[in-house]
Amino acid sequence: MDYIKAFVAGGIICILAQILMEKTKMMPGRIMVTLVVTGVVLGLLGIYEPFVDWAGCGATVPLTGFGYSLFKGIKETVQMSGFVGLFRGGFESAAVGCSAALIFSYFASLVFQPKMKK
Repeated sequence: MDYIKAFVAGGIICILAQILMEKTKMMPGRIMVTLVVTGVVLGLLGIYEPFVDWAGCGATVPLTGFGYSLFKGIKETVQMSGFVGLFRGGFESAAVGCSAALIFSYFASLVFQPKMKK
């Protein structure tokens, strides 16, 4: 049942992003930023954590989950370190995911030899 909940939750987030792409004139970069900020705001309001508890990786894998991860890291570090946590918390909570994305995208570029569009 956990897999079904994760699939449905992640699918709904992806459907909402696709609707933004199809029905608005927003560029993909702005949609990505909107999803990350949405995760931060929902985390701030206390809505996203129960959603993560229910949906599991269906809520943490999309970009809204990245925003929530940033918020959660900053919140915890501010509670422990004070003002400095505003700057340190986001880096600590998102470092592994960003590093993995960079490393795997580099290896993918070696395998598939990307080309610039003309």
